[in-house]
Amino acid sequence: MAGLNVRFSEEELDALRERAAAEGRSMQAFAHDAVMAAINEHSRLFNEAAEHVLKASAELNRRLA
Repeated sequence: MAGLNVRFSEEELDALRERAAAEGRSMQAFAHDAVMAAINEHSRLFNEAAEHVLKASAELNRRLA
């Protein structure tokens, strides 16, 4: 499995350490899941926006076809 080094300020690292500990997880697992959640949320928002545009322009697209 590939890896990635991420740099944090001391304050950021402390916050990560505290949050991961509060959830009973490792910092690595917590950071991994946070990144994947951000990626998934971005994809979801993009798909919702694309669906909205397609619905909003459906009639125009039908007339132009």
